[in-house]
Amino acid sequence: MFTANTMRFGSQQRCALAMTTRINQLAQPKPNLLRFPDRRSVYWLDKYPFQRSGTSSFDLTPRWARLTEGKPIHSSFEQSRRSPEWPVSTAALRAQASERVCSLAQPRPPADGWQPERPLLATLSRAVQKAVPSSRLCELAQPKRAPLAPLSDHSRCTMHPSTASARVCLLAAPKREHPHYLLDRAVTWPMTAAACKAMASERVQELAQPKRRCGLFQGYDPYMVTPAARAATASPRIQELSLPIPRKCRQR
Repeated sequence: MFTANTMRFGSQQRCALAMTTRINQLAQPKPNLLRFPDRRSVYWLDKYPFQRSGTSSFDLTPRWARLTEGKPIHSSFEQSRRSPEWPVSTAALRAQASERVCSLAQPRPPADGWQPERPLLATLSRAVQKAVPSSRLCELAQPKRAPLAPLSDHSRCTMHPSTASARVCLLAAPKREHPHYLLDRAVTWPMTAAACKAMASERVQELAQPKRRCGLFQGYDPYMVTPAARAATASPRIQELSLPIPRKCRQR
């Protein structure tokens, strides 16, 4: 019994020591992996950066490797001329154009009836430049003058006396107003003595108070049930509609 208890106590101590060691290991802060970055610094370094010794390696798949390659040039692609000037062959220098090529090289003639645009300022002939206008042309070239006398005086001299008929006088008379027509009320009018001594009633004073503006849901309680709803009794039709559908009722 003593030996079994001693072994059990020793195993418990080893378990407690292992748990303490594990907790201390987990309580350690995470190491700073950026202390030695994987890139060359612009400053002078005494030694090369720290190289990680990991088991994982990054390899490109065949699909990624094919996508990283440059796009190949088409087989029928022809490189453009390096210079806008290129040598002309001897055959091209000695070539003679045929009649067909000469006819096609001629400019296209204008259509029948086509006339060139008229110039904006036509050139005057020598005869027009040396022409002398006649007295009639000088008279017509003068601007038209208005009569010096007023129009009313001129019309009064040429107006013939005339008398309007009875129908014309009737139509010329202004339209009369309706007997019950009331003119616009004046903006200001005197107050009567009774109106000055009048006393407003309580109802008038209540109606004269400005209307109070409250918020949209100010003082609103959605859970409050009105007394009318409490005392309401459902009609037979409402009770009938509130029953479940018979085909959806499951009999137990």
